[in-house]
Amino acid sequence: MDLSTTYLGLELPHPLMPGASPLVDDLGMVRRLEDAGAAAIVMHSLFEEQILAEQRDALLFESFGNSHAEALSYAPEPLGFVLGPDEYLEQIQRIRRAVAVPVIASLNGTTPNSWIEYARLIEQAGAHALELNVYDVPTDSLESSEGVERRALETAAAVKRSVSIPVAVKLSPYYSAFASFARRLDETGADGLVVFNRFYQPDIDVEALDVVPRVRLSDSGDLLLRLRWLAILSGRVRASLAVTGGVHTAMDAVKAVMAGAHAVQMVSALLRLGPEHLRRVREEMESWMEEHAYESLRQMQGSMSIARSPNPAALERSNYMRVLQSWRP
Repeated sequence: MDLSTTYLGLELPHPLMPGASPLVDDLGMVRRLEDAGAAAIVMHSLFEEQILAEQRDALLFESFGNSHAEALSYAPEPLGFVLGPDEYLEQIQRIRRAVAVPVIASLNGTTPNSWIEYARLIEQAGAHALELNVYDVPTDSLESSEGVERRALETAAAVKRSVSIPVAVKLSPYYSAFASFARRLDETGADGLVVFNRFYQPDIDVEALDVVPRVRLSDSGDLLLRLRWLAILSGRVRASLAVTGGVHTAMDAVKAVMAGAHAVQMVSALLRLGPEHLRRVREEMESWMEEHAYESLRQMQGSMSIARSPNPAALERSNYMRVLQSWRP
């Protein structure tokens, strides 16, 4: 069975890989992921805020180098990242030495600023590709949707200009005209689109009167939104397509590929069940394809997209109307 796929120009033996997560902080865990058959290693993000904070601190310490020691208190408390900017670059080099599979680094930012210089440093550290996570929660009521999209497009274009390695853009589903925005990203030269990043919603502690961050791992139900947009984009953009969020089983992976995914990223399932779960998913996926007379992954890829679907309306408005009438007591 040929499970090979091409993602970001990388020829991979199959589409399954860990998505961005803390798993890559430990080299032993990275080796376990490779032993489980991961087609590539996707690193967690280096944040724009981390880089700008380091630049600010360097300027602050230089400015107050001959001042009283209490001047150090002018610097805000760090957010507690495991890897700072320099350590992140070193971790790329360590992972490159530890495994033979491609390493995809990640930057998380929303503005075309001086932090983009780190894209070039990430390339120099040995990353095979770069994932740009455009995680933005616009809170300014005076900023238009056009302004939000323009900022993301300018950021993606700036990162793309900074490096020669492939660049994928990881997106949220909340843009007002997502298909059009994806096409415009494609036109900027983005090599891949990753759907979707997950907005971790904060909770409220009513006793402490505080906002509490909570991590909710995904389940297979989270995949449905991603299937819809993979199916809409497949065949309509030049860029590779990857799915992240909601892939827990072999059937989840099969559905994602049928919708148009070239790469399938897993995080929550691996956090719950360990890296070895990736091997089980690949083996079960291969068995299912053999049982259903598929000879290769490419034969299945995009077969349920709008471009190739015998019933495109099922993925559009008619599906909405039909679902509303489907519930029975």
